[in-house]
Amino acid sequence: MLTMKDIIREGNPTLREVAAEVEFPLSDAEKKIGNDMLEFLANSQDPEKAEELELRGGVGLAAPQIDVKKRMIAVLVPSMDPENPDVPEFSGVLYNPKIVSHSVQDACLGDGEGCLSVDRDVPGYVVRHARITLSYQDETGETHKVRLKNYPAIVVQHEIDHLNGVMFYDHINSKNPFELKDGVLILD
Repeated sequence: MLTMKDIIREGNPTLREVAAEVEFPLSDAEKKIGNDMLEFLANSQDPEKAEELELRGGVGLAAPQIDVKKRMIAVLVPSMDPENPDVPEFSGVLYNPKIVSHSVQDACLGDGEGCLSVDRDVPGYVVRHARITLSYQDETGETHKVRLKNYPAIVVQHEIDHLNGVMFYDHINSKNPFELKDGVLILD
């Protein structure tokens, strides 16, 4: 079971490297890593387990964050639908995820972004694409294509950045962290 002790922090060189493609069929170790990452996210979103295990809440985790240099991410975006609160908005372990197209419109989170590998608050807007089309492989190697928008799209882009050695704060305007171009959607 993964805990915060397994997550490497900024300054570790792995976070600035480009991760390698995952080969199929997956090894048992790779399947376990994916399942462990998803389990970490579920535990981090459960108030009792998070407190017991001393976990910070997370909606996404990339393999490089646990010092595994492979193109694997886990996402668990909680439901935004009051009718179905137990059905995640988007969830799974994604192997070799790629953004194949994106919207012209950009978006950012009004409160900025955080990261399990960053133990400090980094104020500023992180501008990303408002909508993306994502291609990825599942555990069996089957390719899927999905369209995501707003918060789920931002989460996936944040995690894919980790696969490319990019940290969220690399996107923040260093001269004026809260400056936005016209038309950028600010999400709550």
